[in-house]
Amino acid sequence: MPDWEKRFRAPRIGLPDWAEDAPDRSLFVSNATGTFELYAWDRATGEQRQATDRPNGTTDGTLSPDGRWIWWFSDTDGDEFGVWMRQPFEGGPDEPATPGLTPSYPGGLAIGRDGTSVVGCSTDEEGSTVHVVRPGEPPVEIYRHRESAGVGDLAHDGSLIALEHTEHGDAMHSAIRVVRPDGSTVAELDDTKGGTEELGLSVMGFAPVDGDSRLLVGHQRRGRWEPMIWDPLTGVETALDIDLPGDVGADWYPDGSALLVEHEYQARSELWRYELGTPDGNGAPAGAGAAAAAAGGRLTRVETPAGSVSGATARPDGTVEFLWSSAAQPPEVRSTSGEVVLDPPGMKAPGSVPVRDVWVEGPGGRIHALVQQPAGEGPFPTVFDIHGGPTWHDSDAFASSPAAWVDHGFAVVRVNYRGSTGYGRAWTDALKHRVGLIELEDIAAVREWAVSSGLADPERLVLAGGSWGGYLTLLGLGTQPDAWAVGLAAVPVADYVTAYNDEMEALKAMDRTLLGGTPEEVPDRFEASSPLTYVDAVRAPVYISAGVNDPRCPIQQVENYVQRLESRAHPHEVYRYDAGHGSLVVEERIKQVRLELDFAQRHVIERS
Repeated sequence: MPDWEKRFRAPRIGLPDWAEDAPDRSLFVSNATGTFELYAWDRATGEQRQATDRPNGTTDGTLSPDGRWIWWFSDTDGDEFGVWMRQPFEGGPDEPATPGLTPSYPGGLAIGRDGTSVVGCSTDEEGSTVHVVRPGEPPVEIYRHRESAGVGDLAHDGSLIALEHTEHGDAMHSAIRVVRPDGSTVAELDDTKGGTEELGLSVMGFAPVDGDSRLLVGHQRRGRWEPMIWDPLTGVETALDIDLPGDVGADWYPDGSALLVEHEYQARSELWRYELGTPDGNGAPAGAGAAAAAAGGRLTRVETPAGSVSGATARPDGTVEFLWSSAAQPPEVRSTSGEVVLDPPGMKAPGSVPVRDVWVEGPGGRIHALVQQPAGEGPFPTVFDIHGGPTWHDSDAFASSPAAWVDHGFAVVRVNYRGSTGYGRAWTDALKHRVGLIELEDIAAVREWAVSSGLADPERLVLAGGSWGGYLTLLGLGTQPDAWAVGLAAVPVADYVTAYNDEMEALKAMDRTLLGGTPEEVPDRFEASSPLTYVDAVRAPVYISAGVNDPRCPIQQVENYVQRLESRAHPHEVYRYDAGHGSLVVEERIKQVRLELDFAQRHVIERS
């Protein structure tokens, strides 16, 4: 078996989630059976068992605070439309977790200590709704709005609910409303000032202490994501003295006395502990004393290797567990105790080559790109592997697909174009209205560097990506037809107007924000940003893969693009598979990568 296939087939384990009031009970995701499913783990006995078993996999799940129940989201073949189910932690039949709620797209979930749940839902017909579901009682709707909204968190004692909403119409920048379980408003925090300023907020979680109303909030007031503490009962806002460059996220330590800080900067991440304490240094505070203490907290490094931490959690004993990897080393669930928390059985994934950083001057500022290359001297056939999102970024983390390209003699370039996270708010927000075109300007600048530096062979350049990366691939093939030898687009937006009409409601809201309106309101912008507009200019052979149940990049708009290629007898291949926005089945993923490798080799290597 070649190394590239071993990387996909090797068993992997995600960061374990644990029950707040029963920390020995954990839930994690693994592909040990060949499909990503949820597993229960009793740390006291060491027993593990597979909790879900579905043809197309399951990854969305959580534990009730008492550890008695595993909640998991049941959709149909990856369509993301369904209901919450639950089963006993020890095993047993699944049952509806929220009887009375009809299927929907998920909009957040919070579970209380008395069994009450707060469930966010989204449908095309009703927009966003939030229901409180008490044991043995019918659901009670406490929130409804056409724009995107969802559940952020439930206070430790169940008395407060934090909602994120975009009633102001800007789906990229949320406001926060705290309500009582009856839906009555307690307080509102809106940095957008009714949609007039592009400043977002995010719910990071209530303090894990009874009677403590402090809410950890992410904000962008200083041009990046960073945390603060807000008490919705008193209105007190407390800035935190965290002097680190880049984006900063945080979560509470279990006793509420400190924060676990996750710091993202230039495609790497690290962890810190931020001490809160009372002004006299004792315990977990509340109220005005907490504000004074939080403002002057102490920051201490939590040691992790160089690379990327893709998730971390603080345990009751003070240790921190984190999922770590680098481009060269496969992921591991580690602990600050020095142990590997979970070591999956069976074959180990082979490593890959390390990534190196490149900074290129672009039309909107310096662009950060990550490069991996095979042994030997260039120029190499080169894949520009474009990330999705667009509000995401590539990092120094292990990824099997780039490693597969390197194994086959290709260099791989990943570009954190404007729209990417991790480089400040202005960089992320820059793509609005000229959607797709701005990102491609940055990709073109890095492409010029790759060729002029001797890394990339200009006659053997592959443009590839999935989701938003697939969209940029098709758009790039049409707007930069002389630049690319091959295009590989997975689950792409191909026809923007049809995609808008068919996609899930939350993505409609995002597209209205990005483009400034609906296709009827801003038709010129949709036309300028749609790959279908430029399909007749495409010169490179095109490979497209698409999930027939995809709610994000629906299949019909892909078929519209393919029909236009067919009408001009343009070289192309299409692979349709029975899943949604990607696949959780290992063999299916390997098949897709194999088809991409074969297509590129036939059109780039064999014809060169």
